[in-house]
Amino acid sequence: MERKKGLTYKEAGVDIEAGERLVDLIKPFAKRTFDANVLAGIGGFGAGYLIPKGYREPVLVSGTDGVGTKLKVAQMANVHDTVGIDLVAMCVNDILTVGAKPLFFLDYFATGKLSVETAAEVIKGIAKGCEIAGCSLIGGETAEMPDFYPEGEYDLAGFVVGIVDREEYITGEGIEEGDVVLGLASSGIHSNGYSLVRKLFFEILGLKVDDVVEELGGKKVYQLLLEPTRIYVRSVLALLEQVRVKGMAHITGGGIPGNLVRVLPEGLKAVIEKDSWEVLPIFEFIHKKGGVPEEEMFKTFNMGIGYTVVVSPRDEAKAKEILEKAGERVYTIGRIERGKRGVEIR
Repeated sequence: MERKKGLTYKEAGVDIEAGERLVDLIKPFAKRTFDANVLAGIGGFGAGYLIPKGYREPVLVSGTDGVGTKLKVAQMANVHDTVGIDLVAMCVNDILTVGAKPLFFLDYFATGKLSVETAAEVIKGIAKGCEIAGCSLIGGETAEMPDFYPEGEYDLAGFVVGIVDREEYITGEGIEEGDVVLGLASSGIHSNGYSLVRKLFFEILGLKVDDVVEELGGKKVYQLLLEPTRIYVRSVLALLEQVRVKGMAHITGGGIPGNLVRVLPEGLKAVIEKDSWEVLPIFEFIHKKGGVPEEEMFKTFNMGIGYTVVVSPRDEAKAKEILEKAGERVYTIGRIERGKRGVEIR
């Protein structure tokens, strides 16, 4: 049967006008992150960025990541202004491990039915994350895909490009026996382990996102679970200007054992003293309420350490002083010893 009126894209589920309204809304957020190297930004087919001067042999470093099922919590709570910070953090903290300064960031926002208000809140958070990291939000993509995502749900991906001089590119090759492992405190769960977290909080304990958890300072569930991932860029870049850093690891999925090992040379292991830092109450809560074995906790979560730095023992005090002055809580959490390459938690 023929239709009397022609089928439109909007009837099929894609609202082009909504997408255009979103671009207009997010332009001011993005422009606040621009620096002098941005040639073209939001709204064009491509964004240009001049390679900054002052690098002898510049190496461009790229990274991409998402937020995982932490997005489910944001959607359950209808709170969307923090997951954008998580998205930036997961990307910039990764490339920081080789000494790269983030230059620019792009995002991908995909949903079944575009809510301009929700998307604007998410991208506002992305812009805020870029401001914290000192990089420019120069572009992105909003994809409206009917029937692909359930109503009210969306997914995020982020892409970052940074820069470092080749001779200052950090690989971990210089790590040696006796070196010190410093741990920078996390802000909470960050963006890993949320499939376990959601199962515990919402299925096993039967909590709702607005329920108050007295054991955790009287905060609501969504406040605890949506605490943004800490961005370490400015602090670590300040450290790199004054101290020779031998290796760094962003503590994400796999915890300290699964991430610190990635920068260790063969024949060396990191011995981590688990009582050397403050394990955040949220992790104690998960451990006890979920009956999660300690080994599983360390494999799944950051356990209060979001980033690690390996330095010579003679640089330990100075490194801690610089990082603390930059606003970090820093702990000496371990040493490098001879042995089979790996991480040992004691």
